[in-house]
Amino acid sequence: MDAKDILGLPKTPLPITQEKKSRPQKDSQRKPDGISREVYALTGGLAPLMPSNDVSQLKRRPPSDEKITWQWLPFTSSARKDNLQLYHWVRVVNGVPPTGDYSFAKYNKSVDVIRYTNEEYDKYLTDPTWTKEETDQLFDLCERFDLRFIIIADRFPTFRTVEELKDRYYNVSRTILTARAPSPGEVAGHPLVKEPYNVSQETERKRALSMVLSQTKHQERKDAEVLAEAKRITESRMAARGAEEPDLPVTSDIGPESAERAISHGDTISPSNVQLPSAAVAPSTSIMADNASTLASLRMLRVYLRTYALEQMVQAASSSAGLRTIKRVEQTLQDLGVNLKPKVPTKAVCAEHLELRKEILTLLNLQKQLQYKEAEGSSFRDGSYGDMPDTPKRSHRAADQDRTFVPDTISFGAERVGKREQKRKGPGRVSETPSSPAHKRPRKLKASDL
Repeated sequence: MDAKDILGLPKTPLPITQEKKSRPQKDSQRKPDGISREVYALTGGLAPLMPSNDVSQLKRRPPSDEKITWQWLPFTSSARKDNLQLYHWVRVVNGVPPTGDYSFAKYNKSVDVIRYTNEEYDKYLTDPTWTKEETDQLFDLCERFDLRFIIIADRFPTFRTVEELKDRYYNVSRTILTARAPSPGEVAGHPLVKEPYNVSQETERKRALSMVLSQTKHQERKDAEVLAEAKRITESRMAARGAEEPDLPVTSDIGPESAERAISHGDTISPSNVQLPSAAVAPSTSIMADNASTLASLRMLRVYLRTYALEQMVQAASSSAGLRTIKRVEQTLQDLGVNLKPKVPTKAVCAEHLELRKEILTLLNLQKQLQYKEAEGSSFRDGSYGDMPDTPKRSHRAADQDRTFVPDTISFGAERVGKREQKRKGPGRVSETPSSPAHKRPRKLKASDL
């Protein structure tokens, strides 16, 4: 018994045709000629980074009419002054040897060492720590070894450090150049004059480099920990300093002092001016909160454009104002000929721009409060006595004060009397109309009544 008997399957099941999935044929890249299989496998068929010779040039055969031979021929080099004749193998085409200078003579570069005369030395180059013989030997070795001061210090007859040799050579060369020039301005751009050699700085540099190279692993680890701790302390101090003294200007709130400055040019103080700060203090707190949050977000960026910071501060200052007020502020800026965004956003320009926006917003708030108080005063003057018909209107003229008051009932007759009687009969007064009879609730029957 097998698995087919347990599952009840026939012994010879029908063959199941399975469709073979067609695999995409890979593009066979043929290895180019002239490249080994290992190199081609490493590159993967990619183009070389540096330009290479064409493969066809590698196995190019010379023309049949050229006969090339290699011959052992003598040569001289213009780099040598002794006319030494040497031999080397030369490629000769059709029996004609190549002519011209030695091909490697162009790489022989030498340094032009400035030489001085005895008169110039006596006049400009006298130094108590150096004799003329030592200076002459120094310049001879510099010309011979092309300013390789390590070799010069090794070949120098007396003990001199490399820094001392460099300092003497460059001081003498700079002094001779300055003395021979008609004016100091002509040699001001020369490297020896423009960048003089500083022996103390070079000595300190080598001492510091020697200390760094002689450190142990433990010292390097301790130095890394000290630098990390110093970096952490610096960042924390920068964050604390930025929280105490922000670099960006903050728009001040509108308080009693600003209200006093706004009304200082007027002659009198009206009730509207006195009540203005209480109405303006509420948005000032929200402006301060928005400014604080904006500054905190800008400090988190650490690096940002000043135009971006200006936009964020303008949005924070205008957050409490409506869209209509913001448009009026922008329209006022355009009327004054001020750009909505400064063309040169320096720190001072951004601060003045924010201050101007604040003053315009304060002006619009003052105008709004003034209009509100004027409307309130006019409505109070027009409707204070007109709503009471029984009270006469007062007049400050002398003729009206002596006039006898005539009641309204005489002029309008019984109409006013009826109205007064109607007023006297209020809801709390007893009316003369007979009231409806009272209906009593029927008494419940008792057992004695039955």
